[in-house]
Amino acid sequence: MVDVGHKPVTPRSALAEGYITIQSSTLRAIAEGSVPKGEVLSVARLAGIMAAKRTGDLIPLCHPLAVDSVEVDFDVPDLHPQDEGLVRIRIHATARISAKTGVEMEALTAISVAALTVYDMCKAIDKAMVIGEIRLLKKTK
Repeated sequence: MVDVGHKPVTPRSALAEGYITIQSSTLRAIAEGSVPKGEVLSVARLAGIMAAKRTGDLIPLCHPLAVDSVEVDFDVPDLHPQDEGLVRIRIHATARISAKTGVEMEALTAISVAALTVYDMCKAIDKAMVIGEIRLLKKTK
């Protein structure tokens, strides 16, 4: 691990995003609440938040941090009855902390696990899902 003992505690934040591409029929099932495994976006949000809190356990040599807050949200495209094909859901997460090291890995982990949760919950009805473009957009300090 990198020694951060000499660094001051400062407020830090990180914003990350990622996408999951799904069939429009899958998005309809999510919106209608008819996915067999349950309420997809609520479960994915919770999974992302929980994962951010466990980042130090998941990634070797990553400092275990007690995050102050994690927000996970989804930008879901509007669908019209005639829409078919693939659509993309944007997932974005903000993590905040007062610490000696950054919180970007927590934001990125939240995105990754939220996307994986959507995938897991919808895999029975959509074999064409693709997770991608996970990246850090902004960090402070």
